[in-house]
Amino acid sequence: MRILLAITGASGIAYGRRLAEVLSKTKHETFIVVSGGAKKVAAAEGEKLPKGDFEEHDLSAPVASGSYPLDAMVVCPCSLKTLGEISNGVGSSLISRAAEVCLKERRKLILVVRETPLSYVAIKNMETATLSGAVVLPASPGFYHKPKKVSDMVDFVVGKTLDQLGVENRLFKRWGKGNS
Repeated sequence: MRILLAITGASGIAYGRRLAEVLSKTKHETFIVVSGGAKKVAAAEGEKLPKGDFEEHDLSAPVASGSYPLDAMVVCPCSLKTLGEISNGVGSSLISRAAEVCLKERRKLILVVRETPLSYVAIKNMETATLSGAVVLPASPGFYHKPKKVSDMVDFVVGKTLDQLGVENRLFKRWGKGNS
């Protein structure tokens, strides 16, 4: 599978960094694009970003075309700015253009939104993205797996994202026997 991971300027860079780390250990070909906003947030959060394969404003990158055989795209974390561009078909950056291509080509698009509280506009943008075929996966960790560290909560969200991609993982304890 060919996967594009976009890391945007929402708080929660740890989610994108960890997803990149886990995907790099799989057989899946993963490409990365990092927004300028993500670089600023990473500095504020003390996070190290993975190296990007494409520049944020390079609309001539292969993943900006529907003819490029990309299987899925994940925006993690997904800023509300990026959500708004995607849900309204504004392809002003490689990230929003590649997401638009995923929607038009009916490819898997996962938006890991990390914001709280949500405005009405953000909720409507999530609705529009969902109706257009995207999966909105809020970065909302569960607690039934009894997390002990922040990294356990990050792994929960990353694991749920990998589940949506169909990538097997054991990043968190699944619901079932011994969880009730």
